[in-house]
Amino acid sequence: MKFKGSDNYVATQDLMLAVNAAITLKRPLLVKGEPGTGKTMLAEEVAESLGLPLLQWHIKSTTKAQQGLYEYDAVSRLRDSQLKDVDGGERVKDIQNYIVKGVLWQAFTADQPVALLIDEIDKADIEFPNDLLREIDRMEFYCYETRELIRAKHRPVVFITSNNEKELPDAFLRRCFFHYIKFPDAETMKSIVAVHFPGLKQELLTSAMKTFYDVRNLPGLKKKPSTSELLDWLKLLVAEDIPIEALQSKDDKVAVPPLVGALLKNEQDVTLFEKLVFMQRNNR
Repeated sequence: MKFKGSDNYVATQDLMLAVNAAITLKRPLLVKGEPGTGKTMLAEEVAESLGLPLLQWHIKSTTKAQQGLYEYDAVSRLRDSQLKDVDGGERVKDIQNYIVKGVLWQAFTADQPVALLIDEIDKADIEFPNDLLREIDRMEFYCYETRELIRAKHRPVVFITSNNEKELPDAFLRRCFFHYIKFPDAETMKSIVAVHFPGLKQELLTSAMKTFYDVRNLPGLKKKPSTSELLDWLKLLVAEDIPIEALQSKDDKVAVPPLVGALLKNEQDVTLFEKLVFMQRNNR
């Protein structure tokens, strides 16, 4: 299996090399990068490109590693045991009926190779990655309730994303192939925009890109606008039919762009940007 990019996702050469290296090494691909740089979408596009079903496990702060393996629904079994007259208690006798299979179980027992996305692993408790070490490394786990060892029929292609909210344990990192998605340069960004807006006028794109990078390069921003926010902003500019003149200042100085709320997402950044514009207008 070789990933060569797709029509819907602009993958740089080093990113394609990273995906294929992880597949060759049979290790999870740990992908980091700014929010909005396409980490989650990468797994979706690789799965589609390689013709693999995609299983997704979106991690929350309350997620436990055990949930990815299985959960034993003891409450339902107790309830059914109290209502055993319905089917003579046959359902209660089989504990398999109360085992809820997690995404790792589903991936391990799939009849064909699958892609598995563990999304935003850094949101969970610090022990979460450690709790998955053995399962990800050996591709097996033990179900104590049914007394069976679940082994992977086919090793899934595993993608793990992180926004760097927490440091991941060294033992976990050792089992992964790592890639950091750098923020796209101007040329790569134009290619990304072309995928989503193939008919966009060149003049509008040039002006929008200049404004976007002016905003992004402003020192002191708490939240720099990302690729996804640029795409949202362009969608609004097209939908509202904003003229190119509204994006350009006559003296080539930074100006507050229309619909700036698509790019800046907190009041401190908006205030900082407005101060910069005011200072430039007054030549301070």
